[in-house]
Amino acid sequence: MGEALKQTPLHARHVEASARMVPFAGWDMPVLYGSIVDEHRAVRRSAGLFDVSHMGELRIRGPQAAALAQRLLTNDVVDAPVGRVRYGLLCQEDGGVIDDVTAYRVAEDDVLLCVNASNIAADLEWLRKVQAQSGLDCEVHDESDATALLAIQGPAALEITAGLLEDGGQAPRRWRFREARLAGVPVWLSRTGYTGEDGYEIFVASQQAVALWDALVAAGADRLALAGLGARDTLRSEMAYPLYGHELDLGRNPLEAGLERFVRFGAGFIGETALAALHPGGPAERLVGLLLEGRAVPRPGFAILADRPVGRVTSGTFAPSVERSIAMGYVPADLAEPGTRLAVEIRGRQVPCTVTETPFYNRKS
Repeated sequence: MGEALKQTPLHARHVEASARMVPFAGWDMPVLYGSIVDEHRAVRRSAGLFDVSHMGELRIRGPQAAALAQRLLTNDVVDAPVGRVRYGLLCQEDGGVIDDVTAYRVAEDDVLLCVNASNIAADLEWLRKVQAQSGLDCEVHDESDATALLAIQGPAALEITAGLLEDGGQAPRRWRFREARLAGVPVWLSRTGYTGEDGYEIFVASQQAVALWDALVAAGADRLALAGLGARDTLRSEMAYPLYGHELDLGRNPLEAGLERFVRFGAGFIGETALAALHPGGPAERLVGLLLEGRAVPRPGFAILADRPVGRVTSGTFAPSVERSIAMGYVPADLAEPGTRLAVEIRGRQVPCTVTETPFYNRKS
C-alpha cells in the first residue's frame, strides 16, 4: 500500500464545502467545489480563495543567508531590499531546472524560499548540499509543516482583505510583502499570485489557518468563491505561467522556457556557465503558446506536428476567459515564431494550431 495522503490544516473546511478531493503531489487537495469554469470566472471577475498549503517553505538564516540564496537562484537576491519578493530558478550545473521558487527577503540575514510541493524533499537536500560545499555561514530549515499558505486573487481581493487589516497600513506593492494582522491573526501578506490577477498570497502559522480562512470567507461573502486546483491550473495556463513537471524539469533550462528575464548573468549562480554558453545563439528548442482551432482539448504528451512530429504538449486546456483551446509545448527554435502554423494530434486527428504570443489572456482595464 502507498503512503497515506497528507492533509492541509484546512482539509475539514474543504470536505464541509463538498469539495471534490484528489491526490496531488502526495496531498489530498480540492480540485473543485462546484465548477472549474465558475471558479475560474469568479477569480477573473471578483475574487477566489485558494488553499495552497501544500507548497513548501525552506528558510535560510545566518550572516551569509543571502549569499547562499544568490548561489542557488538565477535571479538577484543579494541586492533585493528587505520586503522584496523575487521569482527565480534553482538549477543544476548543466542549467537544468531543479525547481522554480519565490524568494522572500525577510531580513539581511534571513531568506525564505517558497517551493513546489512535489520538490520539498529534493530542494531541501539540494540547499543543504550547496551550503555544506560552500561553507557559507548559515543554516537551512524546513518550515513547511509549520506554515500554511492561502491565496486570495481577483479584482476584489485587496478590498476584501483590507476590511480585516488591523493596522490600517497600506497594501504592499506588487512583488513585495510585509507582516500584518488579519482578523487578529499574524500573517505575512505578499502581493503575489499565480493567476494573472491582483491579490495576495498569505503565509500563516498552520494552527491559525482555519481562523484566517473563516475570516476571509465571511468578509468576502458573495464576492468571494472557494477555488480549487482545477481553476488554479486554467488561470495559470491562460497566463502561460510554467508548472514544474510540465514546462520545467531537470531536462529543461530557463532559456528554453522563455524565462531569460529571471536570469541574472554575472551573479554567480549554479548553472550560470552552462546557460551563458547558450545565451548568444539561444537554445535549440523553445517553449511556445499554441491557439487551437475548434474546442478539442490538448493534453500533456500529445504530439505537436509540422510535416512530422516536432514536439510535445506540456500543458493544455480550454481557456474560459479566452474561449479557445490553448496549449504550451516545446518546438524547434525555427518553428517558435508567432504565426507559425502547426498541428496537435488529438485522438488520432490533426487539429490545426498557431504559435501565438503569450500570455493568452490580458486583463482589459
